[in-house]
Amino acid sequence: MPSDQLAGVRFGVVNETATAGRAFVDHVRRIEDAGIDVFLVRDHLMAAAYGPQFAPFPVLATAAAVTERLRVGTMVLCNDFRHPALVAHEAASLHQLSGGRFELGLGAGWFPPEFEAAGIGFDAPPRRIDRLEESLAIVRGLFSGRPVDHDGSAYRIKGLDLGIVPVEFGYPPIVVGAGGPRMLRVAARLADVVGILPAPIRGGEDSDDPLDRSPEAFDRKLAVIREAAAGRPAPPEISTFVTVRIADNRREATEQLIRERGWAGVDAEAVWAMPTIFVGPVGQIRDDLLARRERFGLAYLVCSDTDVPTLERVLA
Repeated sequence: MPSDQLAGVRFGVVNETATAGRAFVDHVRRIEDAGIDVFLVRDHLMAAAYGPQFAPFPVLATAAAVTERLRVGTMVLCNDFRHPALVAHEAASLHQLSGGRFELGLGAGWFPPEFEAAGIGFDAPPRRIDRLEESLAIVRGLFSGRPVDHDGSAYRIKGLDLGIVPVEFGYPPIVVGAGGPRMLRVAARLADVVGILPAPIRGGEDSDDPLDRSPEAFDRKLAVIREAAAGRPAPPEISTFVTVRIADNRREATEQLIRERGWAGVDAEAVWAMPTIFVGPVGQIRDDLLARRERFGLAYLVCSDTDVPTLERVLA
C-alpha cells in the first residue's frame, strides 16, 4: 500500500497485453499487491492501435472477481461503439457486482482505421464531441436512479430506468480524457475525473511536442477546467498519463529519454519541470509526486502496466 506521505496520490495502470488464464490472474493480483489503485483497459477493435485487445467489460469483470481492493476501469470506452443506455447498464452492473470498484472512462474516439474496418462512420471532431456530450448527460441521468427522458440530435431515451443503480456504492465515477479546450470544458462539467492529455489527438496521431508538456501548457488546461467547473459542488479530480523512470544518474537517464522521444532543443531541466515526467532515484520521484500534487493538483497518475515493477519500488 502507498505510504501516508503519498496518500493524496493514486495510481492506475493500463493493460498493455492480452494475457489470459492463470497468467492474467497473477498479473492483476500483483498489481493489487503493489499498492496500485486502478487497473484500466483500453477500448479498441483492432491491434493496430495498441496491440491485441480483449473487450473491456469481460476483462474488468474478471479482474474484479479475482481481487479484493483493486478498482477497475475503462481508459476509455469509445462512445460511438455503443449506445449510452447500454454503457450505463453495463457500468452500473459491474459497479454493483464488484462492490463499488468500477470507474467509467468515456471518450469521443480517435483512431480512424478501426472505424473504417468496422463500418462505423468517423465524423469530424465537433460531431463526435456532440454525441459524447449527449451520452454523458444520458449516463449521468441513468446513474441517478430516476427515469430518463432525452430527445437529442443523436439519442432518444423515453422514460428509461435502469433499476439496478448501486445506491449503497454511489454511481461509478465518470472519467473523460481531454486535450483541447472544448473537450476540457465538457469533461470539467460532466466528469468526476478529467484526464488531461498533452494535446488533442488529430487524425489518429497523438502529439508528442515537448511544448505541450510544459508547466505553462498544463496551467492553461487547468484554467479552462476551473472556469468550466465553476458552480459544481466539488471540482473534478485531475489525472494524466505519466512517464516514471527510476535511475541513479538522473541527468543521464533524462538525456536518454530526450533522445528516445526525439525532443529537439530540450534540456534535462526542462524535462524535470514537465508535470508528466518523473525521472531519478526513488526519493526524487516521490518528492516530485508530492510537488506536482501541490502545484497542479495531480491526484491520479496513469501509466502502462509494464511499469508495475517501477511503481512497486516507488510505493514501497
